[in-house]
Amino acid sequence: MAAPVLRWGSGARRWAFARVDGGSCHRRGAPTGSTSNRIRGQSSVAQQPLHTAQKPRKGEHKWAAVVGLEIHAQISSNSKLFSGSQVRFSAPPNSLVSFFDASLPGTLPVLNRRCVEAAVMTGLALNCHINKKSLFDRKHYFYADLPAGYQITQQRLPIAVNGSLIYGICAGKKQSQVIPKTVRIKQIQLEQDSGKSLHDDLRSQTLIDLNRAEGQLRVDANISVHHPGEPLGVRTEVKNLNSIRFLAKAIDYEIQRQISELENGGEILNETRSFHHKLGCTMSMRDKEGKQDYRFMPEPNLPPLVLYDATSLPAGADPQQVINIDQIRETLPELPSVTREKLVQQYGMLLEHSFTLLNEVGLLEFFQNVIKETRAEPKRVTSWVLNTFLGYLKQQNLAVSESVNVFSLLGATSPVTPSALAELLDLLDSRTISSSAAKQVFDELWKREGKTPRQIVSEKQLELMQDQGALEQLCHSVMEAHPQVVMDVKKGNPRAVNKLIGLVRKATQSRADPVMIKELLEKKLSL
Repeated sequence: MAAPVLRWGSGARRWAFARVDGGSCHRRGAPTGSTSNRIRGQSSVAQQPLHTAQKPRKGEHKWAAVVGLEIHAQISSNSKLFSGSQVRFSAPPNSLVSFFDASLPGTLPVLNRRCVEAAVMTGLALNCHINKKSLFDRKHYFYADLPAGYQITQQRLPIAVNGSLIYGICAGKKQSQVIPKTVRIKQIQLEQDSGKSLHDDLRSQTLIDLNRAEGQLRVDANISVHHPGEPLGVRTEVKNLNSIRFLAKAIDYEIQRQISELENGGEILNETRSFHHKLGCTMSMRDKEGKQDYRFMPEPNLPPLVLYDATSLPAGADPQQVINIDQIRETLPELPSVTREKLVQQYGMLLEHSFTLLNEVGLLEFFQNVIKETRAEPKRVTSWVLNTFLGYLKQQNLAVSESVNVFSLLGATSPVTPSALAELLDLLDSRTISSSAAKQVFDELWKREGKTPRQIVSEKQLELMQDQGALEQLCHSVMEAHPQVVMDVKKGNPRAVNKLIGLVRKATQSRADPVMIKELLEKKLSL
């Protein structure tokens, strides 16, 4: 109880649908976006890939869905929002409860500075306007896990408003095209957490743990459907979704359920529903037609929360007694959108490649370390990191962060370190080895034998032939042995040239540079 909670809200996200194939519902190019959000600390926004649907047939009706998300995200803090009790995951029930948490008479809330700073930082990261003055309110409702009978929140004037988040969704046949989307954030607010109800079905009783409601993320989704151009439909609320995967499934199911209900002459009730993850469907919990009156009122035990920036900071103010918005802004790490833009501009990589580098934890660090140590072009580094290195990791069911930890802590015993890949790319860039030989070397590096790329190349004799005279003689021998292929080349068959190159490479066990072979063949054939 009284755990740190941030709550944010935003404008609803819309989808377009068409009813096709006897009642199935197909998405027509809109992602699952985030709308109403409640943060308990670090925030994340649901992102779903773009799906292309069939075009509606004549006489079919289009549907549009509106989805709003309220995200509860836990703040990373050592103590609770309004008390000095510790925050510790999986602590014994009711072992971290202060007098205030238990709502004993005469106890007063004391606002946690760290939680306020986290709220401001989240608001800045989500491009919100930070209110220099925000207010706390009491939200009244009666439930066993809320012994005070009210919850302290920020209903009227929250700490941050009017934000936005730009993200990308994958589209196209191979899901390789990235389309930018924007989701609106309505507000972010600090909110007291309730306790946790532990239901004992065997004894038909419910136990209460006032440590806190454990869990770092919880999402409530508000969903409605309507025909474009008509008023919005009646919405339902799907409560307490605790994973992005379940959130996406719940939204998809509820949209299809509502469309099916309306097209069969039914009506949508304004109700609260839950998502049954094993059955993959939503189920009615309680009716919301009789709207609950929370009787919001100003919190009398907390004064307005006043923040400052560089222009409004009082002269001589004690830094420990005030919160400076601009100072927090300076401590923000570089945001992903900025990093992606830099990668595209600095290295000329595709936007979708920049998303992959950032989405895989530790991959950007690995890429940057390779770039620092190699002379190879960034395009080649990008290809090897995203295709070869990441491909090997996925084959082994390893996360990038696991590999990064290995190379950071164990050095040469890791599968492939940034230094090793940089050295390999230098050998390839200087034409010491061929592309096929480079892949052989990488495969050997993955065996964790502690050898460097140069050692592997030397031991397996993978160097490209540098003796141009010997290679020229070899080209002559191949041409004499395959007169018909030579004749096809002279007739203008481009495939015949490639066949000759392949024959020469085979004779050299792939140790000859294809570019040099082609130059020598063209010279001899006078092409």
